[in-house]
Amino acid sequence: MSKLVIVESPAKAKTIKKYLGEGYEVMASMGHVRDLPSKKLSVNVRKHFEPSYEIIEGKEELVKKLEKAAKKSECVYLATDPDREGEAISWHLAYILGLQLDEKNRVEFNEITKTGVKNGMASPRSINIDLVDAQQARRILDRLVGYKLSPFLSRSIRRGLSAGRVQSVAVKIILDRENQIREFKPEEYWTMDAKFIPKGSRKAFAATLYATDEGKIKISNEEEAKKILSELEKEEKFIVSKLRNGTRKKQPAPPFTTSTLQQEASRKLNFQSKRTMKVAQELYEGIEIPEMGAVGLITYMRTDSLRISNDAIEEAGEYIKGRWGEKYLPEKPRIFRTKAGAQDGHEAIRPTMPSLEPDRIKSSLTSDQYKMYKLIWERFIACQMAECIQKTTGAEITGGKYIFKATGYRVEFDGFTTLYVEGQDSEEEKQTELPPLEKDMQVRPKEIVPNQHFTQPPARFTEATLIKALEENGIGRPSTYAATISTITSRGYVKREGKTLYPTELGEVSTKLMLEHFPKIVNVKFTAQMEERLDKVEHGEEQWAELLESFYGDFKETLKKAKEDMKDVKIKVQDEETDIVCEKCGRKMVVKTGRYGKFIACPGYPECKNVKNFVETVGAKCPKCGNGDIVMRKSKRGRTFYGCSNYPECDFVSWTEPTNERCPNCGGVLYKRKGKVTKLYCAAEGCGFSKNFEENGV
Repeated sequence: MSKLVIVESPAKAKTIKKYLGEGYEVMASMGHVRDLPSKKLSVNVRKHFEPSYEIIEGKEELVKKLEKAAKKSECVYLATDPDREGEAISWHLAYILGLQLDEKNRVEFNEITKTGVKNGMASPRSINIDLVDAQQARRILDRLVGYKLSPFLSRSIRRGLSAGRVQSVAVKIILDRENQIREFKPEEYWTMDAKFIPKGSRKAFAATLYATDEGKIKISNEEEAKKILSELEKEEKFIVSKLRNGTRKKQPAPPFTTSTLQQEASRKLNFQSKRTMKVAQELYEGIEIPEMGAVGLITYMRTDSLRISNDAIEEAGEYIKGRWGEKYLPEKPRIFRTKAGAQDGHEAIRPTMPSLEPDRIKSSLTSDQYKMYKLIWERFIACQMAECIQKTTGAEITGGKYIFKATGYRVEFDGFTTLYVEGQDSEEEKQTELPPLEKDMQVRPKEIVPNQHFTQPPARFTEATLIKALEENGIGRPSTYAATISTITSRGYVKREGKTLYPTELGEVSTKLMLEHFPKIVNVKFTAQMEERLDKVEHGEEQWAELLESFYGDFKETLKKAKEDMKDVKIKVQDEETDIVCEKCGRKMVVKTGRYGKFIACPGYPECKNVKNFVETVGAKCPKCGNGDIVMRKSKRGRTFYGCSNYPECDFVSWTEPTNERCPNCGGVLYKRKGKVTKLYCAAEGCGFSKNFEENGV
């Protein structure tokens, strides 16, 4: 008889089967096999919140196959993902297959490698009921909030709306930022920016006026700026009055956690969090590599920990020493501290084989897999490299009573920056190297220019900064952020323009309603406290049913009062007007959202019932037929592509966005390629023309 190992995905099953060999059968559960049915609440609130689980529709045949395989097996090992959700799947499988909960049949694989699988199989344990209870508590809590609040929102505003314990707070955070931007009153200020050239040199350096001999200076308007400029223009002598040289040591960023991986992939790869987690899962479960077979390339991608195994640190050190030399190693291996309260069950996200360079396996990976593996590999190797040493210079240039400041640096030793530098959410102030300066050296002004500025409001959220805010406030868990962001955008509460997230009118109206009637649900501190209590359930410090009881009593009464208050009230959400004129009645048609997404309809309903499909145009004409508009469409897998509005008469399609601009070299259509810098390029064979794209022209 063989031993049965049950994992979650076929890819993972294939990789693990390779390492286990003969005597083992490895099967995939395809994720959850049992859950709360979606057609009803499926939670008995009067009976200690007892859940009513059922086999997920469509998985009946799979369950029968698992039962059959389990009956003829010597023993069954439950090897689902090593986290809260994976523990719950194992618990459900144990129930379905009639396994004893105290039996040591639960195995975990932090990495899908020969060593990782061997270690996992050597240390089976019984199912962690506290972990299961924590998952059940979250699942039931989210079901109660979603199933009780969503009908209320639908009745009060419009059909098809939903609310959620985490998603509603996420929308409020985005809306709060939008309100800060609206209320922001810009203040005018001026800077006096100069370029000086040292005596006997041709190289100019930049400096900014920052003080007088009486103290720091603030220039509030043009009149003050002109007055200062006229005084500076009369000055005949500018000297370096102070000179400070120093050393700055820059440390590498720690290895990735789930949250920081999502943030950095958003910044550097322009990946949405959902895409990031999908690709990371593929790398974890196993990729077919020539001469190696199926192998997991990264450790488990749902983790809050910064812990790294000693073996991985040692292998990284050997690689760094071999490639760059011993001077690129720190004095001692870097150990990073995991923050308090983090889930430390797994290592940080790292390559399973630190010496396996991305370019060596590029041909075996998809474009997304290569980019993701390269990002994870570089971040990990860099975290074990020597610090970057920079020599800094700070100079003060005095002209009469006015004092300018100049700063710069040069890299003395590049250290980890030769491989990787962490991305930034906002642009850092750029510094360049200053020319050789000496105290009391005379410099001459090449130019002194007054510049007008206005204080700026806080920036709107991107996925990266929203994930950072959610984590800092203790809202949800990093493993849920991708689903949360996907929900609030797909439901129309938030719209995405480029990387920026904006609240829609629907998001504002629904959040206002929630604030009026369910302030706790959209309260950041309350939601964070609930997360802390759920973590206590996970650690066996609180009973899950008691947690639900304490929440539901107040929630039930609040919901009852809200329904009574809103019984005869219907909130109107203004529809977005288009420039499309209804051919039946002459009104301008509007964009509406229904059960299956957006559509265009006549605002004269029910007198006029004219509707059209919703298509987004990009403002360009079809390069093939010249008549149709280019519209955005979605493939079956959700990828955006561009086609002609005259389809099927015109069959033009493209993965990249065409524009109305023509190539100056060959006259071909220029396409828009998005990245860190958006470029226009010519697709004509052999041309190669490209240039930077700007919204207001090039």
